[in-house]
Amino acid sequence: MNNIEHGHAIARILAYIIAGHHAGLPDWYPDYAGGDLQNRIFLNNELKTHELNKVKNIQESLKFINKPLPSSPPVGIQKGKDKNDAFHLWIRILFSCLVDADYLDTESFMKPQQFELRGNYPEITELKKRFDRFIKYKQDLSEDNKINRQRNAILLSCKEKASLAPGFFSLNVPTGGGKTLSSIAFALEHALKYNKKRIIMAIPYTSIIEQTAKVYKYGTDNDEEIKDNVTSGMTLFGEDAVLEHHSNIDPYKETHASRLAAENWDAPIIVTTNVQLFESLFASKPSDCRKLHNIINSIIILDEAQMLPPEYLKPIVSALRTLVEFFGVTVLLCTATQPALEGKIGSQLATFEGLNDVKSIIENPEVLAEDFKRVEIRIPTDLSARSSWEEIASELKNHEKVLCIVNKRSDCRELHSLMPEGTCHLSALMCGEERSEIISKIKSDLKNNKLIRVISTQLVEAGVDIDFPVVYRSLTGMDSIAQAAGRCNREGKLNKEGKLGQVFVFNPPKPSPAGLLKKSEDTSRNILRLKNEISLTPELFKEYFRTFYSSVNNFDLPDFTGMLVNESGDFKFQFRTFAKKFRLIDDQKQKGVIVWHKGEKYDSRDLIEELTISGPNYKLLRKLQRFTVNVPERIFQNLIENGFISDTDTHGYVVQKRPELYEPGLGLMYDPKWDSSSLVF
Repeated sequence: MNNIEHGHAIARILAYIIAGHHAGLPDWYPDYAGGDLQNRIFLNNELKTHELNKVKNIQESLKFINKPLPSSPPVGIQKGKDKNDAFHLWIRILFSCLVDADYLDTESFMKPQQFELRGNYPEITELKKRFDRFIKYKQDLSEDNKINRQRNAILLSCKEKASLAPGFFSLNVPTGGGKTLSSIAFALEHALKYNKKRIIMAIPYTSIIEQTAKVYKYGTDNDEEIKDNVTSGMTLFGEDAVLEHHSNIDPYKETHASRLAAENWDAPIIVTTNVQLFESLFASKPSDCRKLHNIINSIIILDEAQMLPPEYLKPIVSALRTLVEFFGVTVLLCTATQPALEGKIGSQLATFEGLNDVKSIIENPEVLAEDFKRVEIRIPTDLSARSSWEEIASELKNHEKVLCIVNKRSDCRELHSLMPEGTCHLSALMCGEERSEIISKIKSDLKNNKLIRVISTQLVEAGVDIDFPVVYRSLTGMDSIAQAAGRCNREGKLNKEGKLGQVFVFNPPKPSPAGLLKKSEDTSRNILRLKNEISLTPELFKEYFRTFYSSVNNFDLPDFTGMLVNESGDFKFQFRTFAKKFRLIDDQKQKGVIVWHKGEKYDSRDLIEELTISGPNYKLLRKLQRFTVNVPERIFQNLIENGFISDTDTHGYVVQKRPELYEPGLGLMYDPKWDSSSLVF
């Protein structure tokens, strides 16, 4: 068989990369746009070999095409070794090397001053010095109590286990155990010992990422304490070392250098979202892929790993396994409720092979969970009986400091309407700017011992460092109940009085909508029915995730196996189609609306006026992101039809047009009959 006629594998590898250089990695099989690789390669395969040899470009290519395949993995792996799921990522990383080199070469020629801004970051050795100095400073100021002694022990375990060989690690620490700093301590020690290039922290929500990035930059996420730390010079890593890469970054805090680093992730510490990390690993566009080669030889910390979406677990686990096995990456699964990602996952309906050889940093997680016990979990006697919102509101009014977390935006708004004036409301129907302002107010009121009641969706459950004596949680998955408990007696202050925080789980008036949220609620109900009391231990979460995953119908919603694995031995991939299907957040069904809100720094109406007059530019659009609310397409269309929003005068960007659409303290307002029962944040 002639290599050219039959598309020798190495020719296809080069062809994908070259053909996708500008438009993105193509599919092998025909797509609706006719941009498939097999019909483009070698003049659509219509010319015979002797005709191709007349073409100078093909003659020049023959010396590459006829070379033997590389012998190093993953290409050197023989078929049948169950490694075919590695090939697609290998091609993407080769593609990343090419496109980033091209971008940088062009930039160095066209914009030499901009090019000079790149790569000026402190070394890992310097970051380790900054970390050690900060930790000593914090430990000298910390009170000598049981919680802080346990946190120090966790930190020490992380440093000790960092000497183990690269691979998969798990840090199973109860909420409030200091895993944000302990995980980075592990990463720094591990990076120095094994010469890793950078540390990538991936986080589920943007509401969490902002808090974590503040901690890494300044040593705290409290705005008042940040000012003190900056004044005293006792910050953590500083702004020059930490790159935030997410949609809600504040443009006033973003530098030219940080924007450039976001293009290819060449900073030493990157704080990003699960969406950004994993969608990039399965992307096809050059701009999305150009960062991938900088993930090689790095450390990835997956914060709140239990929040990885079940319907995408198969491709996610495969990508992580490939990065560890072939690209020198160490992965740390960091969570208070470690999911059962090892061994076979699922049931007869849907199964796949999970991770193996995960090294646990904490030797006795059950003992640690008991030592960190700060709350009592109160479960309804009858889990089949449902409480009304009026009953829940009546109970909440009896507490001066209380947080109530519900499952849906509509629940949040309905319960909040029954509460006294001054009760805080938090949901993603509020723009990012207002959410940040409210979270800062909550922290300040708690610190100053003021009356504070909060009704929120689950956006406060992970990474938001707040400490209430009483927390109510609508029945949901055990992992979310544990995260809610992490907002209760977080610092163990009640323990000094011989008390524990109180977490009340209640049955909401209506069940969750069909889907994964309903499955998680049903799983918890079935487990809790068999227990007289509940303690948040690792064994409980293993039981929960094992049962929950057995109810999941599909761990490969975008068809990873069919599009990127089954024919990978012949290098036939559906790169572009899979990238469109792999969406951890279904942005195709969500539309952004720029709302009216006067923040502490700027008023979005002034920004909208600037957009109308001058048109869009990078800095302006970054500012407007802080004032954007995403809504389902059905609601979006109704808002247009009723004249609440328009893009007529704002260059295609959809903005608020009527004042009643957005209400401070509540967010986006609309007719409840337009709502979707699946809105959870």
